[in-house]
Amino acid sequence: MSEQEKLSGIRDKIDSLDQQIQALINQRAACAQQVAEIKIQSGETEHFYRPEREAQVLRKIAERNEGPLGDKEMARLFREIMSSCLALEKPLKVAFLGPAGTYNHVASLKHFGSFFDEHAVKSIEDIFRSVESGQAHFGVAPVENSTEGVITHTLDLLINSSLYICGEVDIRIQHNLISNETELANIKKVFSHQQSLAQCRRWLDEHLPGVEQYAVRSNAEAVRLSKNEKNTAAIAGVMAAEIYEVPVLCPEIEDEPDNTTRFIVIGRDAVPASGKDKTSLLITTRNKPGSLYAFLKPLADRGIGMTKIESRPSRRGVWEYVFFIDIEGHKDDPLVAEALLEIEHETAMVRVLGAYPMAVL
Repeated sequence: MSEQEKLSGIRDKIDSLDQQIQALINQRAACAQQVAEIKIQSGETEHFYRPEREAQVLRKIAERNEGPLGDKEMARLFREIMSSCLALEKPLKVAFLGPAGTYNHVASLKHFGSFFDEHAVKSIEDIFRSVESGQAHFGVAPVENSTEGVITHTLDLLINSSLYICGEVDIRIQHNLISNETELANIKKVFSHQQSLAQCRRWLDEHLPGVEQYAVRSNAEAVRLSKNEKNTAAIAGVMAAEIYEVPVLCPEIEDEPDNTTRFIVIGRDAVPASGKDKTSLLITTRNKPGSLYAFLKPLADRGIGMTKIESRPSRRGVWEYVFFIDIEGHKDDPLVAEALLEIEHETAMVRVLGAYPMAVL
């Protein structure tokens, strides 16, 4: 058999598989429509997105994946299928820090897929406000970065919000110097978000010493500004460069190679357990010796892992603090529920900010 005949046979097989895949995807979409009809008949009309169900499906996909496609690639394909099927039921509206092309936008696409109504807003406050008012079903907001630490503004908003954390998304941050200029020597000004400028501090000091740095509200806004002004550059992701059609002059200029930002998904409803969850708590302690130990001990006694602890001024009294804590497990898991009950007796206040699936891939 000739090489051309071999290739022709493989292509015929691919065509046949494509036909089968297409038919199966449409069958899945039809099932999704049936689910929507049942939910509407039972009076459920707000939205049909179930974070715990989606996380379970994606984990199963990764577990049974045998390659050659990697787990992340396979999960990404299925997330898009689920996203398109959900849009047939009822499209989601998701608020994120805009304009299009921000890392916040990228995080929204990673978590919800491409088939949702985009609601780009101008500030993190507006993300919370949009979900609280019902303008959006969910919002995606940055909460911490592996290089620069927590985004305190998001934590402060959580203190006074009635919304729940419904999920989390981890995004590998790759900053790029984006400019219409072709030489670094021509750049006199750099635009970016203050966090991005901080995450590229060493690179900027080495390659663009003395160049003015201007903090703007988002990386995508930085690219838009740079596009229309000579002798300038922006620091942003590849998506922003593609959307606004400005070339990448220097790729991957972040100081830390594993620079990652964690985003939270916020919504109006609590999320049931998925089997591999995280619970975020807001705790106010009494002003007495051993108060920190008092709420950590119930967790340690039950072998419950803590993935984060962060303190913030309570703004209710001088030197009074609240603690943000992330623990492994869902609030309804028996051991976690026991620990929370004991912590309530040892502290001034415990509030569950959300119990939600851990980030999937």
